Amino acid sequence: MAEDGFVTARRKARTAAFQVLYEVDCVNHPLDEVCKRHLNGRRLPKAAVAFAEGLVGGVQDNLAFIDGVIASLAPTWPVSQLSIVDRSLLRLAVLELLVERATPPKVVINETVELAKQYGSDGSPRFINGVLGSAVEMGEALDGTNE
Repeated sequence: MAEDGFVTARRKARTAAFQVLYEVDCVNHPLDEVCKRHLNGRRLPKAAVAFAEGLVGGVQDNLAFIDGVIASLAPTWPVSQLSIVDRSLLRLAVLELLVERATPPKVVINETVELAKQYGSDGSPRFINGVLGSAVEMGEALDGTNE
């Protein structure tokens, strides 16, 4: 039962982090204010709030790297021309897959595709799944060079 609660809390934290990044990207509201509003108004355990804040902060701290990865994995879609939903979801997932690397890749991809189904266009889940599959391959290639 605790595992289910953990998974649910993580899912809610990812959703909140996505919504923060979406709003900041869409209307350029101050990150701190958006974070407070989205995270304080939810019933999330402290650990989930910390996880969401870490995701948002991680994306902001690594934005140039993350956008470079996205650009290299989806060269026909400039990052600036992606829908804000797709861009925000990809940024979160690339952070988890290639920077933090604490969550199993399958979990990150599944959670992100589910968010894409809920918030994105009809083509978002397939597009995001493809880009993230390539990101996992990139991470595995990097691991191979570090051994």
